[in-house]
Amino acid sequence: MNPDDPLLRILACPIDKGPLHLLEPEAALYNPRLRRRYPILDGIPQLLPSSGDQVPDDEHERLVKRIEAAEAS
Repeated sequence: MNPDDPLLRILACPIDKGPLHLLEPEAALYNPRLRRRYPILDGIPQLLPSSGDQVPDDEHERLVKRIEAAEAS
């Protein structure tokens, strides 16, 4: 999955139904509101609520900064 993939516009978090952000090179989608990361395996997003993992505070801050920097460029 790449940042220009039109699928990214319609994918949503299975819990809060909000938008997700692509994390590269981790191959994951991230919901900063709930601090949950969902893996992408073999190009397929794993968007079951049980597939997501909770991100610790320090990693959340790092990911939010990366997302903000990517959106600014």
